Amino acid sequence: MDLLAYIPSPSSGVIHLGPVPLRGYAFCIIIGVFVAVWYGGRRWVARGGQVGTVADIAVWAVPFGLVGGRLYHVITDYELYFTDGRDWVDAFKIWQGGLGIWGAIALGALGAWIGCRRRGIPLPAYADAIAPGIAFAQAIGRWGNWFNQELYGKATTLPWALKIDGDADAGRVAGTYHPTFLYESLWCVGVALLVIWADRRFRLGHGRAFALYVAAYTVGRFWIEYLRVDDAHHVLGLRLNNWTSIVVFLAAVVYLVISAKRTPGREEIVEPAAVEDGAAESGAGPAAATEVGHGTAAESKAGSGGADDAAVAAEAESAKKP
Repeated sequence: MDLLAYIPSPSSGVIHLGPVPLRGYAFCIIIGVFVAVWYGGRRWVARGGQVGTVADIAVWAVPFGLVGGRLYHVITDYELYFTDGRDWVDAFKIWQGGLGIWGAIALGALGAWIGCRRRGIPLPAYADAIAPGIAFAQAIGRWGNWFNQELYGKATTLPWALKIDGDADAGRVAGTYHPTFLYESLWCVGVALLVIWADRRFRLGHGRAFALYVAAYTVGRFWIEYLRVDDAHHVLGLRLNNWTSIVVFLAAVVYLVISAKRTPGREEIVEPAAVEDGAAESGAGPAAATEVGHGTAAESKAGSGGADDAAVAAEAESAKKP
């Protein structure tokens, strides 16, 4: 086969940091989480939140998201773990790959909701802040599939084709295929940039930036999923994830429309504690405001009293004159 070029696959899915072995898949997930938290934190502070809040809530959201992503994968591909000849223990080997984004977002949102409630923060505002970061994290995380030589597309001879090594145990046939991991990675970067632009242009609030991320991602996931050749459940001729993309896309669009009508604009306050701390530092807290108000009223009363006294004195002086 004559190719102008191709994308080579790693000979090993393990990265050695000195004497410490680290699987490429896990490494990409870790870097992705770090980027999402870091960038989400910057956006949160820019919206008026406190430094460290996004990281504190991520302590709840990330573990929930990992569990949700793994559960979705295991449930939808149960035959890989719970059929004859398979070892159910492999269901816990997350480092070998297998995280469903749908489950990760769903359960991750539950974890974020718990963290937000503990801090008195509205979940939609938090979701808006971290939406682009999640897209960037997905873009990085998809490179974990490259390390594992998995989830590639149909055979192709395009210059950017992905070279896959043959492995009978993994069900891989040597050849060159569409690098769907790369397609999705680039798409996610585009989604992140779209959300950042739209958020600045239209001042999205009340969860609409997050809904835009979801809607835009599902559009790309639909056509990328169509290219993949890995085993998947089919419903009415479409892969299960295609149907999931359609349903989630419609839900996101409906939320965008209804939310824009019910709560237009953006939240003025995203973290009450940040406002209270700022007021305390500037000396303009509730107590200070009350004292200022009282002082202003007293001054006003004193001023009016002085004017009355002057008027009485003037009348008395006038009465003395013949």
